Amino acid sequence: MSRRARLALFLPAALVLAVGLLWSFADLPPFGHYSGIYGIVLGHVAVAQREATNVVSAVTFDYRGVDTLGEEFILFAAAVGSAILLRAQRGEDAAGAAAERSDRRADVVARPVRALGAALVAPTIVLGAYIIAHGQLTPGGGFQGGVILASAAVLVYASGQYLAVRVVRGVAPIEIADALGAAGFALIAVGGLVFGLAALHNFLGYGISGSLFSAGIIPLANVAVGVEVAGGVTLIVAEFLDQALMRRRSG
Repeated sequence: MSRRARLALFLPAALVLAVGLLWSFADLPPFGHYSGIYGIVLGHVAVAQREATNVVSAVTFDYRGVDTLGEEFILFAAAVGSAILLRAQRGEDAAGAAAERSDRRADVVARPVRALGAALVAPTIVLGAYIIAHGQLTPGGGFQGGVILASAAVLVYASGQYLAVRVVRGVAPIEIADALGAAGFALIAVGGLVFGLAALHNFLGYGISGSLFSAGIIPLANVAVGVEVAGGVTLIVAEFLDQALMRRRSG
């Protein structure tokens, strides 16, 4: 498809989306005047019922956990679809050969930038792990922590060391993490059916509110989603980087 044809498809779609967003924004209630009874009720009962001081996590992974399971698989499908389309476009063999050839990007990136990027990778991973592990206690959780973990891969690229990691480790671990995270959340849902009454029904003790191992299955769901989000986002970034490198070499 030509650039003009893609633009002709994109502009009407973007216009429809913009109109829809503006229409929905105009119908929002004034700030501080939320009238949804569901949210008001959960704000009063969620902590006592689920021992999770982060009510958002209790809603996301318990009260409406099946919806979240679907949302996770939307991201999983998006990551897999992006990888399939990009690899088919450039050819798997060509991508592997291009990644193994030496690239001079690391040489042109200033050493202080490379050093700063490398130094920030470990703190970023620690922060992402902290956000995931404390998702039932404080604002955050698997989705937010997973994105933070994925940003560590972006730091690696920004410091000019993407190809070194690509050659040594490849994308297989990223794909495995994406799959394991999605499967882990699905298994937690099945556990609710096996040991409880419904999918994602809590089959563990809720513990004591405020402790790291409180809120039943919510911490496990946070970990599973964090691994899947980190793997999925990193896979998408890696595939687009490979595509960009191929275009630069071919140009």
